Amino acid sequence: MSARATATSPAAARGDDRKRPSGRSGRVRLTPRASILLFAVFVVGVFAVAPTRAYLVQRSELQGLQRQADQLQQQNTELERRIADLNDPSTLERLARECLGMVKPGEIAFVPIPKGGAPTLPDCG
Repeated sequence: MSARATATSPAAARGDDRKRPSGRSGRVRLTPRASILLFAVFVVGVFAVAPTRAYLVQRSELQGLQRQADQLQQQNTELERRIADLNDPSTLERLARECLGMVKPGEIAFVPIPKGGAPTLPDCG
């Protein structure tokens, strides 16, 4: 018979020939130096959470404000174009004729009425 067949311990029956050093258990032992290091890492992690969270919140707010600034810049450009358009005398005359029904002295104003009902109003915005 072989040595494995006559072994009495379960480890020997499995073929596990490793031997544990005497006086040591299977648990991991935490040395004082390792526990201090673990505590220091824990404290740094706890104190790093709040600034990291604040940074992420501020970054998202900054992105939102940047989008808002871009939208306002587009609106500003459109309004500047509208101001330039309204400073044009031909545009002012067209709006006065279409929206206010004004005519030059000596002209006769005609308002065509469609067969289906009321006349359509011009875009005076």
